[in-house]
Amino acid sequence: MSAGTSPSAESTDGPKSPGKARLTEEEKKQNHIASEQKRRAAIRAQFDRLAELTPGMAGLGRSEGVVLSKVVEFAREQIEERKRLVTEIERRGGVVGTEDKVF
Repeated sequence: MSAGTSPSAESTDGPKSPGKARLTEEEKKQNHIASEQKRRAAIRAQFDRLAELTPGMAGLGRSEGVVLSKVVEFAREQIEERKRLVTEIERRGGVVGTEDKVF
């Protein structure tokens, strides 16, 4: 300790956690870039999965807009088919529970 410095002043000048160096601005930037690339890869993988599960996607571009548009179209078709089946079951005298009529 130097003559003009108090013990409390010295303890606040150093890093907050001893033995752990702070990241440089470049390291922070690289960490951010890596995190963003990982996030984008995860999103891209999920869009690819949606495209695999959605009929009519073969040969189409994999842009997010195309994938979402086709998924919405497919979901609407499935809802209409479910409504048609429920109506047909009821027309034939079958009983469809309330929870199965959720569209």
